[in-house]
Amino acid sequence: MKRVLSIQDISCVGKCSLTVALPIVSAAGVETAILPTAVLSTHTAFKGFTFRDLTDDIPEIVSHWQQEKIRFDGIYTGYLGSFRQIELVENIFAGFDHAGMLKFVDPAMGDNGKLYTGFDADFAKRMGGLCGKADIIVPNFTEAAFMLGEDFMDGGYSASDVKSLLKRLCGLGCPVAALTGVALEPDKCGVMAYDSRSGEYCEYYSEKLPVSFHGTGDVFASSCFAALMREKTLPQAFAAAVEFTVESIRRTIAHENHNWYGVDFESAIPKLLTILND
Repeated sequence: MKRVLSIQDISCVGKCSLTVALPIVSAAGVETAILPTAVLSTHTAFKGFTFRDLTDDIPEIVSHWQQEKIRFDGIYTGYLGSFRQIELVENIFAGFDHAGMLKFVDPAMGDNGKLYTGFDADFAKRMGGLCGKADIIVPNFTEAAFMLGEDFMDGGYSASDVKSLLKRLCGLGCPVAALTGVALEPDKCGVMAYDSRSGEYCEYYSEKLPVSFHGTGDVFASSCFAALMREKTLPQAFAAAVEFTVESIRRTIAHENHNWYGVDFESAIPKLLTILND
């Protein structure tokens, strides 16, 4: 069984970050270690949440793993809260690197044309530096724009525009860039990716549902990473992640009194496993 590491925060209630990554990647049949960067009582869409920064604990945890000669087949990072955490992740990439290890970065720091609270243009540029050390990155349009120092592409774009943006993202240094939330047709939404090694593009779209939930980016990234660790091809992994994310949203809105703070990915896991086992 492959062993991977996911580095991001724990929001104890709210269905995002590690409370999404750990169950999804584990259910896919991949041993999942975690490195929490912070512990929050809930995710930040709630009011009055508690927050404990774990940055100072990270070096000792990593040192112990190195003493134990623990090896990871892949490392997946999500929300990182500071410049120091980005630096520590870069050190982890370098310290655990070996032939065949997959470095997968979801630069979770903004949406809808705005960065999350506490982040600025300098942080976005620094996140772009981390993305340059990854094998695959999966930003949305907001994150892509801020990392590149460009204007946010808010609708009205063409396939050529997206392809050009993907090439610029690979210019950060990563071999593969995937852009999430791509909607070239009114009723479709999905992902387009560019592999700079082969010069090939791939894309996958599914139904665009008229709702929005916190944490769907984490559901997409976690299932995509899991599929890649199950040795699916890039097109297969992106298709699996899109379909799983859409199915999670469908199941959520099917409940009359569904939660507002996250999607029902748990009951959709059998669909993901069916796709991965196909």
